[in-house]
Amino acid sequence: MRASLKASWLPAYIALGLVWGCSFLFIEQGLTFLTPFGVAFGRCALGAITLAAILKVRGLKYPRTPRVWFHLWIVSLLLNSIPGVLFALAQTEVTSILAGIINATTPLMTLLMMLLVFRDEPISKNQIFGLLVGSFGISFVFGIWNGLGSNSIWAVVALLLAVLCYGISFPYSKRKIIPLGLPAETLAATQLLLAGITLLPLFIFDGLKNHDYHPLPVLAMLMLGVFGSGFAYIWNFQVIKGAGSAIASTVTYITPLVAVIMRCYRDWE
Repeated sequence: MRASLKASWLPAYIALGLVWGCSFLFIEQGLTFLTPFGVAFGRCALGAITLAAILKVRGLKYPRTPRVWFHLWIVSLLLNSIPGVLFALAQTEVTSILAGIINATTPLMTLLMMLLVFRDEPISKNQIFGLLVGSFGISFVFGIWNGLGSNSIWAVVALLLAVLCYGISFPYSKRKIIPLGLPAETLAATQLLLAGITLLPLFIFDGLKNHDYHPLPVLAMLMLGVFGSGFAYIWNFQVIKGAGSAIASTVTYITPLVAVIMRCYRDWE
């Protein structure tokens, strides 16, 4: 029984790690013609359109109660609106590799939030040990004892604030969203629709950097929106439901490796 349960969320977990690992390079490309507000809005809007089409094809509906919309709006702030802007803003100063590495501190932030705020979700000793070992590994790769080097302090702080939002979002979703019993497609579509609405005024205010649209950056934004924000949040809810918020947050241990490979491949090309 446990093996079949694990098998149900593991493919989504792997897909999520790959897609989110690529997202940092996609953001970097999007910033060539969009501002950070534009990148954050663009990925949410494209994701919302993608998931709206999926709901239509599958005959699913958006939630009908205001309470559900409110909780999903909170999740959209924590997973999309705030970190979307912060990551894009930070990547005007730091590389996609560094963004991916700092993003890997999400499990530690999640564990901290579960211990301090969301104490209703049980945490095993093995989970704590695994999270701490993984965090130590990321710190070793980052070389945290060497300081920030030439990286902008404000950009690193922005990335850490974004990761803190992620750390709150996983246990919040486990407590407030998963018990609703709604399909993952419905939850993700509503979440991204609300994120797009929230970010729309910022996009109107200052969303476009220039009108020089090259095929590669435009394609990167399409990939970021359709997969990095659209399908990704369906997978995210599936993993949280099947494995819990602590395990779901460890997907960010995969993202630095993917980010490094993608960046090296791009530089080699």
